Amino acid sequence: MRKEDPIYQAYVEILKKELVLAMGCTEPIAIAYASALARRHLIGDVEEVEIHASGNIIKNVKSVTVPNTNGKKGLKAAAAIGVVAGNSDLLLEVISHVNEEQLKELDVFLETKDIRVFHEKGNCALQIMIVLRNAEHEAKVKIQNEHVNVVYIEKDGEIIFKKEETYGSDDERYQLLQMKSIYEFAESVDIEDVREVLERQISCNMAIAQEGLKKGYGADIANVLIKTYGDSVQVRARAMAAAGSDARMSGCELPVVICSGSGNQGMSASLPVIVYAKEYNCSHEKLLRALVLSNLSTLYQKKFIGRLSAYCGAVSAGAGAGAGISYLLGGDYSRVCHTIVNTLAITSGILCDGAKPSCAAKIASAVDAGIMGCMMAKENKEFYCGEGIVNSNIEKTIEGVGHIARDGMKTTDDEIIKMMMDI
Repeated sequence: MRKEDPIYQAYVEILKKELVLAMGCTEPIAIAYASALARRHLIGDVEEVEIHASGNIIKNVKSVTVPNTNGKKGLKAAAAIGVVAGNSDLLLEVISHVNEEQLKELDVFLETKDIRVFHEKGNCALQIMIVLRNAEHEAKVKIQNEHVNVVYIEKDGEIIFKKEETYGSDDERYQLLQMKSIYEFAESVDIEDVREVLERQISCNMAIAQEGLKKGYGADIANVLIKTYGDSVQVRARAMAAAGSDARMSGCELPVVICSGSGNQGMSASLPVIVYAKEYNCSHEKLLRALVLSNLSTLYQKKFIGRLSAYCGAVSAGAGAGAGISYLLGGDYSRVCHTIVNTLAITSGILCDGAKPSCAAKIASAVDAGIMGCMMAKENKEFYCGEGIVNSNIEKTIEGVGHIARDGMKTTDDEIIKMMMDI
């Protein structure tokens, strides 16, 4: 694929847009970001906070630790730290600089301010509106579809920013994602065009995984895996992804390079590939090309599903990781496609019931399926069209899974959210 090709340029731009740093789970960070931005527009002190959030936001914030809050969880903590200490210029690193004085202020804010949460039911799975007010002034900020995609800002009743609200991505570049061109791009891309984002993904995601392995955050899935099953490359690939997730879900303050708006997916798509590249002494360039393939194939799957749903995103990233591992082990286009289809046939249907420690275990299972799918394809074994959800080619299979996740599991999502809000 040549640089002049519009697809080439689109893929480079997608990787640069998607593989960005985030500190903490992206849903509470999005609330903190919206709150920090609203604070910039409110005149005077904040006395009241309203958090209007879609069900998928609520379920992904309810049980996860917000970093730099001394272990606090939930929507109120996320909004409060954004108001007290957030810097909206830093986007998904909005609360990366919090000092001791601000932590004391956070405690007082949570105890003394009126903070209310409202479940916004509608067609948009990723939607947040923060309202800040005092006796005389009010500010509103609304986010949709992507974690820092601001669509509306209002100050004292005056609209100061507004753009069209949509219920899905309107970025035409993502419509160009197809497996054949993704594979060709991975093989031909000038590495210098993508080196910076990929090197950052390697260094940051490995750092938090090693921290998670060392300190045993959360359910400590990584060390359970290693102690139970040994330290083979297959186990280490699963363990490193799980370790990063456990650390992140439990408030570790190290940043993660995300994919499809998710740190868990960013780690699942990258860490297993990095582990395999080291085990098999692959060249660094080969690793970078495998990461291109893993990240873009994950994003290709997610374009049909959406950022948030009842379908666990680790499944998509596990399939992406399987594709990257297959490439490292000499897999051609056909083998890579069979790897993804095999993986989706194995683990599609894992539920997303919000961000919390069990995400690490789901990631370990998704990566395991990706590795199994890869090894099946390596031995020329595959699941065939008509066997369950497997369709006649990879495109139809991925699109079908997307339809199930986005539309078919909508009622499931509603029931999950209802159950979580009743607990």
